[in-house]
Amino acid sequence: MVFPPLPRRGVVDLGSNSVRLVVYEGANRNPVPIFNEKAVVRLGRGLQATGRLNDEAMAQAMRVMQRYHAVARAMGANPFEVLATAAVREADNGPEFVAGLQARLGNVPIHVLSGREEAEYSADGVLCGIPDADGVLADIGGGSLEVVRLIAGTRGPSQTLRLGVIRLAERAGGDMARARAIVDADIDKVPWLNTGEERDLYLVGGAWRGFARIQAGRTPYPLHLLHHYTIGRDEARDLADVIAGAGRKALERMDGAPRRRIDDLPIAALVLRRLLRVTGARRVVFSASGLREGWFMRGMPEAIRSQDPLIAAAKDLAASHGRDPALPPALLEWTQPLFPHETMRERRLRDAVCWISDVGSHDHPEFRGEQAFLRVLRQPGIGLDHPERAFLALAVALRYEAAADAGFLTPARQLLDPINQKRAEILGIALRLAYTLSAGTPDLLAGTGLRVQDGRLILHLEEDSGVFAGESISRRLDRLAEAMNLAAATESRLAHAAE
Repeated sequence: MVFPPLPRRGVVDLGSNSVRLVVYEGANRNPVPIFNEKAVVRLGRGLQATGRLNDEAMAQAMRVMQRYHAVARAMGANPFEVLATAAVREADNGPEFVAGLQARLGNVPIHVLSGREEAEYSADGVLCGIPDADGVLADIGGGSLEVVRLIAGTRGPSQTLRLGVIRLAERAGGDMARARAIVDADIDKVPWLNTGEERDLYLVGGAWRGFARIQAGRTPYPLHLLHHYTIGRDEARDLADVIAGAGRKALERMDGAPRRRIDDLPIAALVLRRLLRVTGARRVVFSASGLREGWFMRGMPEAIRSQDPLIAAAKDLAASHGRDPALPPALLEWTQPLFPHETMRERRLRDAVCWISDVGSHDHPEFRGEQAFLRVLRQPGIGLDHPERAFLALAVALRYEAAADAGFLTPARQLLDPINQKRAEILGIALRLAYTLSAGTPDLLAGTGLRVQDGRLILHLEEDSGVFAGESISRRLDRLAEAMNLAAATESRLAHAAE
């Protein structure tokens, strides 16, 4: 059988500093990039002084765009579109450059975004990856800084400022004291920025992604994953001070520092320092999703956009690695008696674990626990923070009977507090019991049940259902009861006796 290919969508972010092509595959709530290539051409270099795009950069951008067009066609990306931002929209020769580009690309749509549109695309991208974001979004590029107020998962007012790393450096003539004064003057024109106090500051943009990598290299953080990497206000301020005060050679020696952006880092640090002061943000959250993901989500139907990204990611994993799509809802109901007082957030996590609990079914038996753990911890779903990833990964590893002290579980244990570690352990052990009872089928699981009563964990079995309390069942029931500080018990009866 020949399966039809999944739909692919390609977009080029034609920025003031870099040009990037991303090709996404599938129509998913969590965009899945299967190709990502960037070229640093610095189209906006010299724009402040000349009002024009750099001639050498334009020629390089034309060559890069021809390649990206060829890649998109070869990969079958449809639609394929170009989003041009600050440098192109502001340059006197921007229309000329777009016309030349259009002549080379044929009917490929080229959208020159206004400042407001750029901010809105970026905000939609952040909300794609962090749907409950609340605070201030700051997206720094080469030519502009977009700031957007995010209010409990909705987009509020926005503003575009001429504070991109290239533009600001040129406005200040390389003088950091002057740059600081420019930033203060421009930021003071945005009165709503101070409404971010005690909320989060969401950072988007290549320079700030470099900050996240540098910080992860400076600390023993257990998960080297940029999206949703979160640091406190004081930690962010100290990081900005270190980067702003470091010379070029010192920056080059820092782990994670982006080599092509070394000159931009001190300027970006200065902007971050001023934003922290003005917004009063309690935390900084780095987002790997921005303008391009915003573009992707705008092309999705409302039925996809409205999905819970965590559950959508879990269902995607189940579809590609699981065996029976009817089992996860049955597991959610089967494990309910173990968690009678859970919050909505806790139930949501348990739901996701039930969906992904069979992701190791096709792996080698010797490595299922570790493979499932790594697959879940590093999954591409972007609507998960790091503790949520850790919870899901730990529970699934224990569903495959990974040793509780296995070294590969260390990142999850470091990211979870003791209460959530215990919840993940109980859920993982319970799911191992459920799969042993049911052979991974909802029909067999239906002949069993759990309840907690009088200090006992009672497993109910219907005698004519094909399930009985053998040695492996008793052992796993005992382990679950021990994890819950209960005594284990089993009861059996004929199914027809209950009718």
